[in-house]
Amino acid sequence: MSKSLAVFLLCLVVICGMSPWFAAGAAMAGIARESGISPVLQAMLSSAVQAGFVIGALGFSVTGIADRFDPRRVMALAAVLNAATTAALLIVPPGSAAAVALRFATGMGFAGIYPVGMKVMVGWGQRDRGYLVGLLVGALTFGSATPHLAAYFGGTDWRIVVGATALASLIGGALSLLLRVGPYHARAQSFDFRAIRLMWTNRHIRAATGGYLGHMWELYALWGWIGVIAAASYSAGMPLPEAERLAALTAFCAIAIGAFFCIPAGRLADRIGKARIASGVMWLSGGAALANAAAFGGPVWLSFLLLLAWGAAVIPDSAQFSSLIADHAPPHVVGSLMAMQNALGFALTILTVQLAPVLAAAIGWPGVLVLMALGPGFGIWALRTAWARGQG
Repeated sequence: MSKSLAVFLLCLVVICGMSPWFAAGAAMAGIARESGISPVLQAMLSSAVQAGFVIGALGFSVTGIADRFDPRRVMALAAVLNAATTAALLIVPPGSAAAVALRFATGMGFAGIYPVGMKVMVGWGQRDRGYLVGLLVGALTFGSATPHLAAYFGGTDWRIVVGATALASLIGGALSLLLRVGPYHARAQSFDFRAIRLMWTNRHIRAATGGYLGHMWELYALWGWIGVIAAASYSAGMPLPEAERLAALTAFCAIAIGAFFCIPAGRLADRIGKARIASGVMWLSGGAALANAAAFGGPVWLSFLLLLAWGAAVIPDSAQFSSLIADHAPPHVVGSLMAMQNALGFALTILTVQLAPVLAAAIGWPGVLVLMALGPGFGIWALRTAWARGQG
């Protein structure tokens, strides 16, 4: 199998396999309308995925699963299990503890797709890793956007969103078995837990992880609630049903557009430095957060364009944090260190995703958007020594 075909197939697996992530968020308006669940429970349906991913990623990291076992089978099993847990949402009450538990289980399954997929991707190159991981993150981004597209075409029926994303995950599981690993793929016979200490003792990896935490502070709060944010802003200038429908389309476009910027950002990062590109992108995303806060509730066309700009800027830096780990870590523990970085970042998103609607009820969405801009600011600070010394 050629490199280009293998990379394309891996991206397709990730698009399909990651599509259930925001299924609950995309369907939330319909679920809330039908079941009347509280904002806190709505947040739990989203943050449960983050919590499940953290536990799953920690498990993958400390056991070395991503480095010791055939990644294709791991991804296939995870995608099939996610298809089952997502489809099960169709038969349990949407506001029940069982629904939250299913979302938690789905989050654990994603740990077998995203970090493992990165391990496979970096095995296909060395000098173009920024570009390769950028492709993968672009696929992740597009897959994350697909539930909102299903919500747009499905109208008020949230079951269409859930069913479509479950089917996509099942397809992703089947495609995983067709994957091939690259010439730079390294497999560990056993796992040395001491390798995890590199997250703190290696200054390059430490800087990348700090930047990643700042990035994640903002990213999933936006992705998880962008449909709600857009609907709240649009409803100041149009009827609520129209605002919710346009918000679904906005959410898809704003998330999906970021996928197309991951690729040129990766190309540029391979040329001038991964840390430099990541810092520059965070300047843009932080500025976009503040611009959206200022324009909230204003002209619909302006809010739409600014949300698209934020979506374009919020994700292209993501791949570079993982690429920096691949550049500075021993090849046989790259998968575990990536999983640990993911676990730390997504642990932070549990807080941001859960608090966002609660804070919005207290201070309004514009205030929340301003707080979200703090993340890129911290990320820029964390990466300052890396790009200043040309280490990225």
